[in-house]
Amino acid sequence: MEQAGTALAGRIAERRAGVGDPRALVGEMRRSVLLVPLADGGLWSARSGGVRWVCAFTDEAALARFALLHAPGGRPVEYAELLGARIVDEVVPSLGEPAGLAVDIATEDGSMFFPPVVGIVPDGAAVDAGEGVRA
Repeated sequence: MEQAGTALAGRIAERRAGVGDPRALVGEMRRSVLLVPLADGGLWSARSGGVRWVCAFTDEAALARFALLHAPGGRPVEYAELLGARIVDEVVPSLGEPAGLAVDIATEDGSMFFPPVVGIVPDGAAVDAGEGVRA
């Protein structure tokens, strides 16, 4: 049986290669259990381009690559296991600012960003909700 994180990593690789269905990628992200590092009493995130990105990883190897870059002194990184749907449906809207999900950011040529747009996050948290665009 294929693990959800592995399936998501495969869908990400397809999209980065210019193939695969974007809706299938979003669906796989929603079904996947992701590893989200904890920092300062919350989920680790970064701001870029006017968006707050909740950072998550498809497996422990991807999280370990991140930890090598961001954990002071090589300390272990504590993390939460969250369903992708919970991140984009509950966590992102609770942040009160444009926010999305960044997956596997420390993986060379393997990262994928799920921006705060209709079809990925709830309409109330989507930056394009007033434009009538559907993903």
